[in-house]
Amino acid sequence: LFLAVCAVGIGGTFQYGYNVSIINAPTQHIHRFLNETWTSRYHKELNPDLLTFLWSVIASIFSLGGLCGALIGGSMAIRLGRKGALLMNNIVAILASVLMGISFPTGLFELLIAGRFLIGINSGIGLCVQPLYIGEVAPKHLRGGMAMGSSIFLTGGILSGQIIGLRELLGGETYWPLLLSSSCFPAFAQLLFLPWFPESPRYLLIDRGDELSCAKALKRFHGSSEYQREMEDIQRECFALDGEKPKKPWQLFTDRGVRWQLITVIVMTMGQQLSGINAIYFYATYIFKQAGISAEKIPYVTLGTGACECLTALTCGLLIDYVGRRCLIIGGYLFMALWSIVLTFSLTYQDLYSWVPYVSMTSIFAFILSFGLGPGGITNTLTAELFTQSSRPAAYMIGGTISWISFFTIGMLFPFIVNGLKQYCFLVFLLECSLVAAFIFLVIPETKTKSFLEIEKEFHKLNFGRNT
Repeated sequence: LFLAVCAVGIGGTFQYGYNVSIINAPTQHIHRFLNETWTSRYHKELNPDLLTFLWSVIASIFSLGGLCGALIGGSMAIRLGRKGALLMNNIVAILASVLMGISFPTGLFELLIAGRFLIGINSGIGLCVQPLYIGEVAPKHLRGGMAMGSSIFLTGGILSGQIIGLRELLGGETYWPLLLSSSCFPAFAQLLFLPWFPESPRYLLIDRGDELSCAKALKRFHGSSEYQREMEDIQRECFALDGEKPKKPWQLFTDRGVRWQLITVIVMTMGQQLSGINAIYFYATYIFKQAGISAEKIPYVTLGTGACECLTALTCGLLIDYVGRRCLIIGGYLFMALWSIVLTFSLTYQDLYSWVPYVSMTSIFAFILSFGLGPGGITNTLTAELFTQSSRPAAYMIGGTISWISFFTIGMLFPFIVNGLKQYCFLVFLLECSLVAAFIFLVIPETKTKSFLEIEKEFHKLNFGRNT
């Protein structure tokens, strides 16, 4: 089971974290490449506004690709199977790496844009299909910890991207095309290791009706003596679904039986993206400068933020099946609200006392820790747990679409919010974190050690009224 999580993680959420992270290091080199290419092609200087626009397209087309990937990920998981969709997804990553790698020697920045779009599609599919596979192969008592594998590999991808993007490694002027094309290595690793593991047993029995392959897969994952209990659980779910075909995303919106589960996924996904974590990374460099850290050393301190997220994802993975989902996610949002208040005050009085920048610096790390322990890890876990087999791929498509639209929107609007509100932007995030925490407290039941059918029964009261 552990090795299966590693095999799906390396080419799944790892790719997303890695490709979000590596684009920051070569910013200046890509600007120079755009200028030189434009000059040699049109024999005139590139307009600064057009340069900003082209750079924005290169950076943000990743989210547009991610949105497309989220829209097709669920359908791929149904048609090709969870494992088949992940394997096919690596072809997209390898093609993207080739395009980004040859953009510099050929002098075609358009290939860079196409490559970033394709790697976005790869990340969108991975974010949709990987949690599906892990959620379906995990036994009830380990489901939370295993589902956290998605977040552990995502934060591991961010940290790896920050390390490899250092100027001493591939972040220098000579090697930046290699840095952007290095995402082919996780893809090759998954193509090498994932074929050794079985398809999702739930998919095999419920979607394909292949009981023999399901039993064989369960024996591989749970051992010959333990697999029977999991088999019975899948058979019960199969019987309850009574041959129901996988639903399309638009069918979920009209299905009263999943109304509150769907509202929960939308609120949690938007809450995660709009919680202020992007603001923290935006402000990090400024705060580190204020604390007296030199510009050359800031990339190394920023590594601390990546390590911090990675550490909390691991901690959350160890705690989730003991403490429960509700406690961690509500606590995470409430702590983020608290650190938003501290940051607002410390940034306001930054220049009054020499020790205040260190309070801001501590608050940044504390905010990241709170995010990683709560919303960062548990949002994806809960999405897998709130739906039965026929609704789950469609739910991930909807959640992924909302996530990528929020990610793109915050990327576009955030600079204007910061310019308008300055440090008081954290008061907006304080309100948002508090409201999401209140919603989760009132709506979401504890899901640890419960089967998917038991969780569905808990939501039945909300969806159809207390008396039904």
